[in-house]
Order: sequence, then C-alpha cells, then structure tokens
Amino acid sequence: MTNKEIRAVYTDDSIRVYQAYSDKIADEALQIGTFGMSFKRDRMTWIKPSFLWMMYRCGWAEKKNQERVLAIDIKKDAFDYIVENAVLSKYNKEFNGDYEEWKQLIKCSDIRCQWDPERDIYGNPMEYRSIQLGLRGKELQSYVDEWILKINDITDYVKRIKKMRDQRQDITGLLPPERVYRSMAP
Repeated sequence: MTNKEIRAVYTDDSIRVYQAYSDKIADEALQIGTFGMSFKRDRMTWIKPSFLWMMYRCGWAEKKNQERVLAIDIKKDAFDYIVENAVLSKYNKEFNGDYEEWKQLIKCSDIRCQWDPERDIYGNPMEYRSIQLGLRGKELQSYVDEWILKINDITDYVKRIKKMRDQRQDITGLLPPERVYRSMAP
C-alpha cells in the first residue's frame, strides 16, 4: 500500500508551493508579486508543495525554461480548496468508480491531481507519493489574482545546495523544513 502525503512548509495561514520558470516569467512575477503578461493563463500550470519533487522535475534549476525556482506562499484555505476539488489525472476504478463519469469530471474540472513518487536528494523514488496539482481556467485565474501571498526566488539556494550535494556533502539540514500537512487514503 502506497502512502500519499502532502508534505510542505506551512503556517496557520499559508502553504508553500514550488514552480520553475524561465527568467522572463520569474523576473516579472517577482517584480509584481504574481504572474504577469509572460505567464500563459490559457494552459494548465502545476504547483508542487514538495521541494525535492520540484528539484527532480526541474533538474535542480538546470532544465530549459525551468532555470528559476520560485517558492510561492499561497493562502492555506485556497490550497485546501484546490486539494478538495481536484480530479485525479489518471483513472482509478476504486476511487473514481465509473470511467465515463471520471472522463466527464476531467473534461469539466479546472483542478487536476497527480500522486507521484516522492524523490530523495538524488532523484531516486521514495516509498510515499507526493501531490502535484494542476490549475487551469477559473481556478488558475484565482491562483494568480487572489491566492498568491508572496513569491521568493530560491534559485541561488537551489544551486548552492545542489553543488554541495554533488560534492557528497550532507544537505539534509539545509532542505526546507517540510512537515506532513495531510495524509491521504491510498
């Protein structure tokens, strides 16, 4: 049985998610405190509360158009809303029931959910799964226009600890202090 856990940096009012972008999108977001004209609002964007999963996904800020890693604090109640209204991206008979109903939900929903293996500092899969959430349409508009509280560029930090990791230094104590926010049924 695979554990599904949302681990994150969070406070009473906010939860941190990560995204990686090109310099143009990141610079604009940092300047105005949310995503601007360079950000594509007409496609799905994925937010990830797991730092190490984001590092796996963006190659520690080395993949093309993912050279800048942003730590984005969003409203905690908005995050809860996203999780509670997400539709699984992949059909699961036990969870979703009828396939045709799930297909309709996927078509209509502006929130998607994927559970992927969490990663260790070297990108190896771990025993539990971490969530990533896709937003589009009305929910993406709310994310950009209402839910973002603060955006920080953590690219230099990412590069510094990656270099240490590559030199086989222990970076465990330098990782963001993520705690289990919520455990989900398998």
